[in-house]
Amino acid sequence: MHPVWIVDDDSSIRWVLEKALSKHNVGCELFESAADVLLALQQDLPKVLISDIRMPGNSGLHLLEQVKSKYPSLPVIIMTAFSDLDSAVSSFQGGAYEYLSKPFDVSSAVELITKVLSDSFSDRSFGKAEASDFENLLGQGSKMQEVFRAIGKLSQSSTSVLVTGETGTGKELIAKALHRHSPRSKAPFIALNMAAIPKDLMESELFGHERGSFTGALTSRKGRFEQAQGGTLFLDEIGDMPIDLQTRLLRVLSEGKFFRVGGITPLESDVRVITATHQDLESRVNKKLFREDLFHRINVFRIKLPPLRDRKEDIYLLADHFLEKCASNLKIEKKLLSESANKLLENFNYPGNVRQLENICHWLTVMAPGKLIEPTDLPTDIQDYHYSKVKNFDKNIDNVDLLKEEWREALKRDLENVFMNSSVKPNAAYYQFWLNEFDKVIFSIALEFSRGKRIDCSRLLNVGRNTVTRKIQDLKLPF
Repeated sequence: MHPVWIVDDDSSIRWVLEKALSKHNVGCELFESAADVLLALQQDLPKVLISDIRMPGNSGLHLLEQVKSKYPSLPVIIMTAFSDLDSAVSSFQGGAYEYLSKPFDVSSAVELITKVLSDSFSDRSFGKAEASDFENLLGQGSKMQEVFRAIGKLSQSSTSVLVTGETGTGKELIAKALHRHSPRSKAPFIALNMAAIPKDLMESELFGHERGSFTGALTSRKGRFEQAQGGTLFLDEIGDMPIDLQTRLLRVLSEGKFFRVGGITPLESDVRVITATHQDLESRVNKKLFREDLFHRINVFRIKLPPLRDRKEDIYLLADHFLEKCASNLKIEKKLLSESANKLLENFNYPGNVRQLENICHWLTVMAPGKLIEPTDLPTDIQDYHYSKVKNFDKNIDNVDLLKEEWREALKRDLENVFMNSSVKPNAAYYQFWLNEFDKVIFSIALEFSRGKRIDCSRLLNVGRNTVTRKIQDLKLPF
């Protein structure tokens, strides 16, 4: 039999992968169900198995569990069109080699499969995933799928993690997810915001204090490190921690021991520390505001959360979830977004990120007069932002002919300069530069118009989706 087995109830997915792999001389066996694969595995083994998650009958996760119990060294790649954290984490905890979110770039998928075929693969055994209650961690775009993938890969580790991102992007939710899916999940998760604590109380908050160690210390008190023993301590806004306290934190992370304020007996620390910040810690290190050695200690692995304005494809998904959540809390009928209202939400810049979107949905649940939310029901700042962009867009439309002429003049002047320099003549690199500049304009505008959705962009330009993906990579477009 062929080295690659593909199981998916969607015949178009099977066909696309088979055709793409055949161009690389990689043979495939195609299956419609998990039951068919389990039956075939009794006769032969592939070199790599690719499975969808949700199929009629047994799911891909059930298939993964069966495969890993009987054939632990067989690499399995899981595919899913669903955008929840549990799919990614469950895949990795079940022993998946990799996780692909649909729609995926076919060339990237082929590259991954050929890599697996060439690698020597050793067994990965993981514990079974528990159900997650982090329902706000949703995302169907590639940026959030990378976050989910990172959480899945770190699920069985106690490695220090630094979570970065703007305010309101959900850094604490990531920390909770890392804890919930780790071997420490049955122990406490303790969170502490360094920006919210007075400087003179920080040390006591972290390490506790003995009775009489300072004015007002009437009794002994456990600090957050003791409270989190065996579990996870989440230090939010770590960039605001004073330098002298950074030294104490570094010692705890290095030696695994600490003293309470005023104490003389060392206490053992068995705590996974996850930190987060919205600040540029590298810049603070350069300015001597943050210890470089501590930075390297907490930055073993970094998860960067994208701002909501860079993941517009997730806005409807999140808004629909928040509207349902608010309606459930208030025990009223869920409000629905009209298509035009959703477009306004997608085009807003969200300085407060996901937290702001949740607040907007709560406001709409209470204030929108009808079941269907229309553009006029949205908060005035969203409406004003939209109409200011429309006004600017109309102004640009009026200047299209002028812009065309400016483009021609710029190219003309550049060529004149080249021709006047006898030692330099136009060559392939010169032509490619101007072609790239032209493509940047075309593809950037099309991607903005399609809100970053590659399949919609390909339809607008009448090119293949792979062409759009390649142009984004080659031209380093921010999509």
